[in-house]
Amino acid sequence: MKNLMDMTDEELALSYTNGSNRAFDILLERNQSRLFSYILFVVRDREQANDLFQETFVKIITKLQEGKYTTTGKFGAWIMRIAHNVIMDWYRSKRSDKTVEQGNDNDLSKFSPADLLDLNVENRYVNDQVMSDVKKIMNLLPATQREVVFMRFYQDLSFKEIAELTNVSINTALGRMRYAILNMRRIAKAHNVVLQLD
Repeated sequence: MKNLMDMTDEELALSYTNGSNRAFDILLERNQSRLFSYILFVVRDREQANDLFQETFVKIITKLQEGKYTTTGKFGAWIMRIAHNVIMDWYRSKRSDKTVEQGNDNDLSKFSPADLLDLNVENRYVNDQVMSDVKKIMNLLPATQREVVFMRFYQDLSFKEIAELTNVSINTALGRMRYAILNMRRIAKAHNVVLQLD
């Protein structure tokens, strides 16, 4: 039998449905950081993100136990779709209460594409500033646009994957990205912010 640590997420999910609790522990370890970062980025409130993260994993466990997971798709995409649905349900409930709170805790320090670039100190400083400005501007976007930008640029997902995860058509995902970019340009221009990496 294959060692659990050597199994893919898809194999671990099936192993869990066959009774291996340790398989689920490994799945959680592998996916919790990425999933929580996604939830936190969208809801912008650490306490609420923790609640939604817990709710997401309860749904993941329930769906696995009910046999609603098949290995036809990637496990990571499947759990991101569940997280997206949990977040959208939360937004709907907030909308029905007529109150949507903007949280102050939106730590995106984990995501620094500039770290991947081999730059001199001056360029690194400029690029760090640009990325900081981009993150601030992204926080001003509507949740659906912010989500698409995050998935595309921070998680490197294709528009097809984004459409599947958010349960919309590819055209809708592309439209949200288009409006996000237009809005980010408008906000940058209004605040005289130059968004160009060196």
